[in-house]
Amino acid sequence: MLRKRLQLGLIHVAVAMTLVPINSTLNRVMIYELAISATVVAILASLPYVFSPIQVAIGSYSDRHPLFGLRRSPYILAGLLLCVLGLMIAPQVAFSMSSNFWLGVLVGLLAFGAWGMGYNLASVSYLSLASELSGDEGHGKTIAVMWFMMIVSIILTAIAVGQMVDPYTPQALVQAFRAVGLVALALGLVGLIGLEPRARAGSDSRAETFTLKEMAGAILSNRTATTFFWYLLLLLAAILGQDVLLEPFGAQAFGLSVRQTTRITSLWGTFVLLAILIAGALEGRIAKRKVAQAGNLGALAGFLVILLSGIIRNPSVFYSGVTLLGLGTGLSTVANLSLMFDLTLPGSVGLFIGAWGFSNAISRLVGSVLGGVVRDLVAGLSDALTGYLAVFGIEAGLLLAATLLLSRIDVAAFRRQAQEPEFLERVAIAAE
Repeated sequence: MLRKRLQLGLIHVAVAMTLVPINSTLNRVMIYELAISATVVAILASLPYVFSPIQVAIGSYSDRHPLFGLRRSPYILAGLLLCVLGLMIAPQVAFSMSSNFWLGVLVGLLAFGAWGMGYNLASVSYLSLASELSGDEGHGKTIAVMWFMMIVSIILTAIAVGQMVDPYTPQALVQAFRAVGLVALALGLVGLIGLEPRARAGSDSRAETFTLKEMAGAILSNRTATTFFWYLLLLLAAILGQDVLLEPFGAQAFGLSVRQTTRITSLWGTFVLLAILIAGALEGRIAKRKVAQAGNLGALAGFLVILLSGIIRNPSVFYSGVTLLGLGTGLSTVANLSLMFDLTLPGSVGLFIGAWGFSNAISRLVGSVLGGVVRDLVAGLSDALTGYLAVFGIEAGLLLAATLLLSRIDVAAFRRQAQEPEFLERVAIAAE
């Protein structure tokens, strides 16, 4: 099982690597160096998540219809190829937008759209496969391995990109993105080799066929599932919504260079990594919900410290806030993903993983767009720094709301209700 976990980790690494240059370096260059509106950048960065509803459809469809005897691998491969394509086109967005805004928007739609479609195809498929291969007792270990490898890759990718774009030139940016894309593709292909067992002929005959409305009904008809959906949305909108703005904030508040702001991702990732190791060690010793709550509160403290750093203009305090945010994110990630895997049912793994992936994607969409719009609106009324601080304050409020919702999530209640004979009847009624 260790080999399979490592291969799953390589796939997760490959997809995550393609996001790092787009969500950190490119955003900073567009907002700070090229003075492009943060709202425009946030809308483009969140475009991938507009495609998130396909996660539910793909997850449910792949439960029932293997391709070439494989339920997940073909979708993972297609998704990875699209992610790499989007990454390689992405630098042209910044260059085109600075000279011809509407041409840049069209290129942005192509680049971020390709990456977004690929992300949705790949992520729901490899998470479903991870859940199926690891079994109920191995979810926590599988998550810890996958996320440990992902965070290491994020740190190394951020360091490598920082080196390749120092000093910054358009040519250096293009070369860095191309190199990351090729490495990600190679790692993903290695991860896929021999990973998924072939489905037996006719093994999908007992699976139910759901329409999109019925899929939504499967979530809405279960109180715990509905609560978890909203909990994930609030939590991730806060934690992930800062991706677009944290590096431009470092440049605005403390005058950090491109290389220095890229290192913010490395610092954050290092402490996420440490927290993942801690969370993995706590697996089975402390309840998942308690670990998740500790992570949520740690991330909340991180946002408050980052907010304070901007007010007093102290970079040391800022780095302390990034450290707390990283620790909180790591604990929260392992515990909440383990909870996510627990909130699935045999035969419908893809359906529920797709729903949780949909919540993840919508949260990124909400967090990114809200962050960009609020930053620009407040900056127009006051100044750019105040705009960033307003966003971090809102994200702290979202985390507080998520922390309160977590106490209402009960895995046993979810499974009891989902296994009741009349559950599918309620799903059908919801679809109408």
